[in-house]
Amino acid sequence: MAHLLMVESWVGSMSRLLPRAIREEGHEFTFLTRDLHHYLRSAPEGTAHPLLAARNVLTTDTNDVEALLPFVQRAHESLGFDGVITSCDYYLPTAARIAGRLGLPGPAPEAVENACRKDATRRILAEAGVPGPRFAVCGDWAETAAAARDLGYPLVLKPVDLCAGMFVRRVDDEPALAHAYRALAGFPVNARGQRRSPVVLLEELLEGPEVSVETVTHGGTTHVVGVTDKSVGGAPAFIETGHMFPAALSPADTEAAERTALHALKALGLDACVAHTEIKLTPGGPRLVEVNPRPAGNRITELVRHVTGIDLAAAGVAVALGRAPDLRRADTGLTSAAIAFLVPDGDGVLAAVDGADEVRAAAGVLEVRLPEPGTAVRAAASNNEYLGHIMAGDADGPGARDRVETLLAGLRPRVVTR
Repeated sequence: MAHLLMVESWVGSMSRLLPRAIREEGHEFTFLTRDLHHYLRSAPEGTAHPLLAARNVLTTDTNDVEALLPFVQRAHESLGFDGVITSCDYYLPTAARIAGRLGLPGPAPEAVENACRKDATRRILAEAGVPGPRFAVCGDWAETAAAARDLGYPLVLKPVDLCAGMFVRRVDDEPALAHAYRALAGFPVNARGQRRSPVVLLEELLEGPEVSVETVTHGGTTHVVGVTDKSVGGAPAFIETGHMFPAALSPADTEAAERTALHALKALGLDACVAHTEIKLTPGGPRLVEVNPRPAGNRITELVRHVTGIDLAAAGVAVALGRAPDLRRADTGLTSAAIAFLVPDGDGVLAAVDGADEVRAAAGVLEVRLPEPGTAVRAAASNNEYLGHIMAGDADGPGARDRVETLLAGLRPRVVTR
């Protein structure tokens, strides 16, 4: 039995999948957080949050890394940790720093920091020759407006240190750019109380389907688990509305996406991690969007598990302990699996979701998650405002996406405006 230190977590599915993987592998964990109530509030009423299955819960300021390191060192001397892990993007660099301080397995802290900063990622990958969009890193409005004129519209404006598509916007002219810039500037602190960088990233708009390459790197070798597709809506935002694994691509496109991801991971120097690398398949070839040094979100890890039997959460636990991950494929009976998200387009209070019973009873359904009546609804501006999702599989081919989209069309949320 190994003992992991889990530094914060997302409050979504990975806050359940990671504790499950630790438990099923026969290990235990200590949970380290600055605000336990942040997680308790997300647990369904009448249930205990899986993070409370921790052997210990330690509370300290996880945002003050310099003070945190000696605190964790003392905890390690008393409790004895074998690895450090997190599912939350905002604490990936912290977890890497802690592992380095304690002499435990993990990716190089600098590599993780560069992967978690979109501006650093762009510079490093450009220098390494990894294909990506033309871009500019801008420190203020004057630089941003000038860079936009040089790059030419349409463009994408991005924060360099947020995730889940927050404040990522397509801009077609300078007024739209100014609006997006002001909205981002009005969000100086992220959801975990960390002060954001005022730097923004401008990129040329890439055309073509987007996919992600799911990989596991251990001992300097990267294993490609597969390629996932993505559907996007909510313009001018970029909201992920669904995924299918494996992506229905030609062998040539699959190989090109995988090759680009491997090139990017090598250029960043990432090892001992599960990664989720996003790529656009443009008419001019694959272009790197971003590299995430952690398992995919949006239940993609579950799509992978339903099709291949590979548990990417468990793989993340293994590499955090310096152990070879189990990437053996199993016959699951499914050829493809897909998820579709119910994306709200207005504000109000949910009265009901009509059609839910019929969808739950439909053939091929793997999972249906819908909120209870009375839930507050907010028009989606990122991947953080989903109203629910449907997951389904196909045993005979790449039909899972069509299946979930048909099922999603049968859901009719009734939202009462305030």
